[in-house]
Amino acid sequence: MPYPESTTVSTRPGGPSPAVLPAAPQPERDRGGWLRFSPVQPFFRARAAQRLAVLAYHGVTDPRSFGAQLDRLRRLATPVSLQAVERAISEGRPLPPRSVLITFDDADRTVLTHALPALAARRIPAAAFVIAELIGTDRPFWWHEAAFLAQHGGQARSLSTSGRPDQLLARLKALPDPDRRRTLHELRVSARRRPPGQEQLAPEDLRALRAAKVAIGNHTMGHPCLSRCDDATVAAEIVGAHRSLTQWLGEPPTAFAYPNGGYEPRADSVLRGLGYRLGFLSDHRLGPRLPVHPLRISRLQVDSTTSTRRFDTILSGLEPAVQRWRRHPDGE
Repeated sequence: MPYPESTTVSTRPGGPSPAVLPAAPQPERDRGGWLRFSPVQPFFRARAAQRLAVLAYHGVTDPRSFGAQLDRLRRLATPVSLQAVERAISEGRPLPPRSVLITFDDADRTVLTHALPALAARRIPAAAFVIAELIGTDRPFWWHEAAFLAQHGGQARSLSTSGRPDQLLARLKALPDPDRRRTLHELRVSARRRPPGQEQLAPEDLRALRAAKVAIGNHTMGHPCLSRCDDATVAAEIVGAHRSLTQWLGEPPTAFAYPNGGYEPRADSVLRGLGYRLGFLSDHRLGPRLPVHPLRISRLQVDSTTSTRRFDTILSGLEPAVQRWRRHPDGE
């Protein structure tokens, strides 16, 4: 799914090949950091000890900050692997207190170049969920491509290209999937420039990650909004990626991350038919140490640039609780 505020699309002619570059630091990355000093933080921290924290990253744009987060996890938590979560469910035994699983969605090359060295140095396992149709290509993520094309004169009948990039993305996500694909095509043929290439992971990179204890999971073929797809497309997106990953890895994947983080019942039935054991949301919640719904495991959204103070309040569940209260102060 799309990168948070820490990244931007490169539009410089002749610039570096990746389409995603670190953006300038922004103060809001530490929003909520003050919560660490809240009198209820110790209560939330104690409560979190009996929960499972699954951290959902995207790219790693700040290796130093990411390393500091990993060091903090080693001191305060118990990093666990994807296989450990599967084993806990199959055996009916809760994971150890303060268990934390690190995951990456979309899996751009920074997972290999920045995240893997930091994880390997600390012997921390992780999982990466990949977009299968991008493996071995230099194609940008479709949301980066759409933003670039709109900035360079791209037009589409069903889409106003004025406004902020996040507004453009929201409008694209709201379209039925055939309309989203058609709109992207119209942007491509009408824009003055094509976006710069973004080198993606190759099949051998996936095998290297797996050998270094980063499990590889399914994140569909092309990262559509599954809720905006018809039944056949939902199945094709999951099954197509499943077959490609099985061919590249020599074994079938057993974990899935829902694109855009929302649960989709039709995907659930396809995953069960393929033998998947785990499915991950991006709902910014802690989950039980023994997941009740293995194909609906909650995850906390975090970024490699997140400050230490804010990282602590996310890990404890306090910041997510405050965010939910702000959205629904009446408890609805």
